[in-house]
Amino acid sequence: MRWALVKVSLAVTAMVVVAFAVPLGLVVREMARDRAFSNAEREAAAVAPALSITTDREQLERVVAAAGSDDAAIAVHIPATGDGTDGGDGGDGGGGTEGDRAGGAAGGAAGGFDIGPERAAAEDIAAVRRLGRASTTQVPDGSVLLQPVALSSGAIAVVEVYVPESEVSNGVGTAWAVLAAVGAALIVGSVAVADRLGVRMVQPARRLAEGAQDLGEGKLGVRVPEEGPPELRSAAVAFNSMADQVVQLLANERELAADLSHRLRTPLTVLRLNAASLGEGPAAEQTRAAVEQLEREVDTIIRTARDARPQTAAAGPGAGCDAAEVVRERMGFWSALAEDEGRTWRVAGADRPVRIPVARADLAAALDALLGNVFRHTPEGTAFAVDVHNAEDAVIVLVSDAGPGIPDPGAAMARGRGSGSDGSTGLGLDIVRRLAESTGGDVRIGSSVLGGTEVRIWLQLDGRAAPVRRGHRGAVRRRRLRGAVRTVRTFNRSRSLP
Repeated sequence: MRWALVKVSLAVTAMVVVAFAVPLGLVVREMARDRAFSNAEREAAAVAPALSITTDREQLERVVAAAGSDDAAIAVHIPATGDGTDGGDGGDGGGGTEGDRAGGAAGGAAGGFDIGPERAAAEDIAAVRRLGRASTTQVPDGSVLLQPVALSSGAIAVVEVYVPESEVSNGVGTAWAVLAAVGAALIVGSVAVADRLGVRMVQPARRLAEGAQDLGEGKLGVRVPEEGPPELRSAAVAFNSMADQVVQLLANERELAADLSHRLRTPLTVLRLNAASLGEGPAAEQTRAAVEQLEREVDTIIRTARDARPQTAAAGPGAGCDAAEVVRERMGFWSALAEDEGRTWRVAGADRPVRIPVARADLAAALDALLGNVFRHTPEGTAFAVDVHNAEDAVIVLVSDAGPGIPDPGAAMARGRGSGSDGSTGLGLDIVRRLAESTGGDVRIGSSVLGGTEVRIWLQLDGRAAPVRRGHRGAVRRRRLRGAVRTVRTFNRSRSLP
């Protein structure tokens, strides 16, 4: 937006400057030309009174020298009167004093003469003398003004004033330079003003965008300053109000979760007392262990709900857990129930440490959700297996069974959408999905080599939350991942459970 405003201001100001500067420059040039020819007319007018009185060469030379700004600027062309038209009349009138003066003047002009350098063509001079009006004509390096003047004898003399080209364009270049400087200053000033206005508009919009991004990343305390144009101030007010409502809703949700979990403590206490009275035996020990684990989970939920800071499943650098150890522990817990129901089970790949950037409790909850689904949705005696594969940049956990399978994997992955007939809510698979996505991985449901369902959990080791991959590196990773899954599936097929 900022650069758009600058470009618009630059275009508009440039058009205005051109629209005014070009005509003004032409007017300045025309004014300089008019000034030069006005000076020439004034010099010619200074010679005209002397020509109307006398045509004596010496006197006219003194007049021309006094009137012209340059010795070679003015020329006077006296016509020839040798045909006696004017000169004879003047001679016959020599009897009186005034007649002698007129006759002398006419006699001096009888042969005709020129004073000063002649630049105009003879045809142009003759045309001015014949028409009786002033005119201008072009000559090398300038122009000349030809001004007709009537002599006392009735003949027409022509005063020629030379106007050099430098005089015609005197001051035009300077005026044009000043106009260009003023135009450039106007353009620069308008661009600077538009840039400041753009900054005033863009900065609040940028702060609003950054605040929305921070809020999306979980920074609930972010607020946007209410500044800028009225529209952006209104948007900032609405954003801050929305952020306050989000914080309030999350606080209400935490309080509700804590309250609901706290209410579970009373029936859990009764259940723990009843489990303690079961006596000895594998089933009793398993029941008591399950009650203790349920109590721990309820306590964890209460503490997490009371904590105002956002909780994430992924651990920081250097944290996490050993996936192989968690798998062995949880399989040890579920193995007792599997033996009671006559299920065959197997664990592969959990014989060496496998570090993952996931909290131990979160991975245990995800495994319990998947194994609980196996016991809940498959008949007794159905075999199942858990496989762990440590790839170069990811850890793959496969939970497969020999049950009837899942007809609609997409619906099973949707949070809160279950079949309804078996009491499934879909929350277990959603827990697994959120755990995988917290590391940048994902969860896939397919068919296992045992004939039932296979749930593949991909946990990315570098912790990047960008599961979409394109290009060569993404293709290489997908090929490695498919190769790792094929390796695990081949291992399962070679050791298929009955």
